[in-house]
Amino acid sequence: MKPHLTVTDHPAPEDIAAIGANLSAFNDADVGSADRVPLAVIIRGDDGVLLAGINGYTAWGWLYVQWLWVHESLRGQQMAGRMLAAAEEEARMRGCHSAWIDTFNPAAEKAYRRQGYEVFGELPDFPIGRTRKFLKKRL
Repeated sequence: MKPHLTVTDHPAPEDIAAIGANLSAFNDADVGSADRVPLAVIIRGDDGVLLAGINGYTAWGWLYVQWLWVHESLRGQQMAGRMLAAAEEEARMRGCHSAWIDTFNPAAEKAYRRQGYEVFGELPDFPIGRTRKFLKKRL
């Protein structure tokens, strides 16, 4: 069988699912099961409208916060810290020992540092003119 390489900006969902399943199977065999479980923290107003949230997961003893967003009306009220504390508590209950997050926003970095996170890596000019910082925290 001759392999054929394809580059696309419209991958088939079943191809993406197969890549993920195959990589997970490889990693499970290599280092053990990730026990990956989604984790979300949601804040809604009285009217049910989403005002802030965290999307991430726990795996291999770590909490990864993929997205953290706070509506403009709630910024400056330590909402990010409250949500991170809730996510960290849930991660501890799941047996996690540490958490990590990344950002290129200086204000977000300050909020994460206030919560006890420390920078462990940087990518300059990601995006151009900013530095993406990777932060971690022992839970």
